[in-house]
Amino acid sequence: MHLKRLTALALATFCIAAVTPVIADTVTVPQGLDQSAALLLTDLPVFAPATALAQSAVPDATSLIASAAPVATNAPVAVSDDATADDDDDSLVAAATAKLAGHVDGHAREALLAFAMKLRDIRYHRGGRAPSTGFDCSGFVRYVFMHSIGLDLPTNSASQFLAGLKVKRNEMKTGDLVFFRTRGKAVSHVGIYIDNGQFIHSPSAGKTVRVDSLNEAYWAKHFVGAKRPEGIAKI
Repeated sequence: MHLKRLTALALATFCIAAVTPVIADTVTVPQGLDQSAALLLTDLPVFAPATALAQSAVPDATSLIASAAPVATNAPVAVSDDATADDDDDSLVAAATAKLAGHVDGHAREALLAFAMKLRDIRYHRGGRAPSTGFDCSGFVRYVFMHSIGLDLPTNSASQFLAGLKVKRNEMKTGDLVFFRTRGKAVSHVGIYIDNGQFIHSPSAGKTVRVDSLNEAYWAKHFVGAKRPEGIAKI
């Protein structure tokens, strides 16, 4: 009877050990067992729940270090430059707004004239808007204002005349626009006033950008008046 209990106990222990394969290193045989029972008990694996729990609950130190270490990568780290871009955009917008509001710095008229004079001798071209193609009168004026002081003017002489502020002839300043009626009653020609009655413009087909005088008979006859672009109205 005693042997049957031991055999049953051994079989139960064997089943548990098969499910959880954690075994004890040594087994101490209780005193009082006969030889066959002792041999059966020592040959069977013994379930060690405490050992299994410890091994499953406590991670290995090496694995802890590996999991804590950052993963190395060769991919570049993206650095946001949104703040810089926003600052640059704000500066550009502020500068453009100041110019359009008539707050261009005091040297703008001089810069405008110096730039215009560099374009002398570029040929006239109807509809021309750049040195590479040649200029018509409004294309020349618009190009000079845009590339010297960043002021965007309307695209033709009639609209430039309507957009400006009226200026008396004896109050004209460098950079003011002078307008003419060369064909009928509509404004059809424009130039940039220099000083002392002189202005620079792109006259007509077969000619180039040059300086002329308002006192010359042809220009005096067709002169309409002067306008001051709002962007330079306060300087």
